[in-house]
Amino acid sequence: MEKSCKPSVYGTFLYELARQEAEEAAVVLDEYIRLIYYYTYRTDIWRKVMNKQNIRKLILIISMLLFPITIWYMSPYLIIQGAMEGIVSGSFIVFVCMLLGSIFFGRIFCGWLCPMGGMQECLFSVNEKVPKQGWKNNIKYVIWTIWIIAIVICFIFRKEEITIDFFYMTDHGISITEIYNYIIYYGVIFLILIPAVLFGKRIFCHYFCWMAPFMAIGTKIRGFLHLPGLHITVKHENHCVSCGKCNKICPMGIQVSEMISEGQVKSMECIQCGACIDGCPQKVLSYGTIEGRKGNGDRKKD
Repeated sequence: MEKSCKPSVYGTFLYELARQEAEEAAVVLDEYIRLIYYYTYRTDIWRKVMNKQNIRKLILIISMLLFPITIWYMSPYLIIQGAMEGIVSGSFIVFVCMLLGSIFFGRIFCGWLCPMGGMQECLFSVNEKVPKQGWKNNIKYVIWTIWIIAIVICFIFRKEEITIDFFYMTDHGISITEIYNYIIYYGVIFLILIPAVLFGKRIFCHYFCWMAPFMAIGTKIRGFLHLPGLHITVKHENHCVSCGKCNKICPMGIQVSEMISEGQVKSMECIQCGACIDGCPQKVLSYGTIEGRKGNGDRKKD
C-alpha cells in the first residue's frame, strides 16, 4: 500500500510557523542593519572609532600589556652584560633595527610602539605640563654616549668569542617569568611614570630615554645621505589660522605652528604620532616624504 505524499495538518502548521518566524527574524535583522548603518556611517561613529589616533593608542595599549614579555629586548643593562660575555643580545639587535628603521621612518617607534611612551601618555590627564625644550633635551645624549662607551669597552675586554643570542636572559623568549624579576619591572615603570606625574608630558622621552638617540642618529644619517623619509609636512600653508591646537595636542610639546612656514615639522623630538595632523581643524598638515637634498618647498605628500 502506497504512503500518501501529502503533508499532515501538523506538519503544515509547523512549516507555516517556521516561515512566519523566519520572516519576522528577517525584518528584525533588517532593522538592526539599518540602525548599525545609521549610528556608524551616518553619525560618523565608525569614522571616530577608526580615527588614526584611536588606532595608535590601541597599539600602545597592546604594547604596554606585552611589556612584561618584551622588556628585556629594550634593556640597556642586558647589552652590557651580554657584551661582557661576548654575546650580542636581543636588545642589541632591536636597537640596531631601531637605528636602521629610523633612517626612513624617524622616531615612529616612539609614537606608535613604545610601551614606555604609552604609559606616559596615560598620565596626560594627571599632568599636561609641557617640559621645557632646549639644552635639557641633550641629557639623553650624554647618558647614551656613556652607555655606548661602556658597551664598546665590555666587548673589547670580553672573556669569550662573540656569539649571537637573540633570546639572551629570557625564558623561551619571555622576559619576566620569575617573581623577583617583577621588582625590576615595577622599578622601571616607576622610574618612567614618577617624572611624568611630577613634570609633565613624556618627560622621560625628552630627557632620559636611551633609545631616542638611536632614532635621532638615524634621522641625521638620512639627511646626510639625502634619502627620502617619513615627515609631517605642510599641505595647505595658507589655510593655517594660527589657532595653536597643533601645539596643545602634540604629546611632545613641540611648537608645531612655528614650523608651518618651513614646510615641515622639523624637530628631533617629533615622534611621527600624527596628533597634530588629526587635531588641525584646517587640515593644514599631512604625512609625506621629504628628500634631504631638496628644499622645504620641494616635498612629496602621500
